[in-house]
Amino acid sequence: EVQLMESGGGLVQPGGSLRLSCAASGFAFSNVDMKWVRQAPGKDLQWVATISGGGVTYYWDSVRGRFTISRDNEKNTVYLQMNSLMPEDTAMYYCAYGGRWYSSKSDYRGQGTQVTVSS
Repeated sequence: EVQLMESGGGLVQPGGSLRLSCAASGFAFSNVDMKWVRQAPGKDLQWVATISGGGVTYYWDSVRGRFTISRDNEKNTVYLQMNSLMPEDTAMYYCAYGGRWYSSKSDYRGQGTQVTVSS
């Protein structure tokens, strides 16, 4: 059974940082691209970043330079380091895999972790 479990969300002030984690199980983690997507209130799901099994990274323009995606294939975990957070980053963040690397669509997605950026 595929399981993706996100953690690390919370309330942070503008300019602050958070590190999201996603623990994966039930599939060959090191062989697949992993991605983070997010859904802000009232908006569609948005692709944020992808990391290939070999560590090549891709970012949505709006987060490039502020967010860093990484993975630990020994721990079957993918991370999203988020710096210089802005109120518009407020969203539910999900890790996922499947679908095109640049797409918000996926075959599997976790339950999500809420990130709220507010003073």
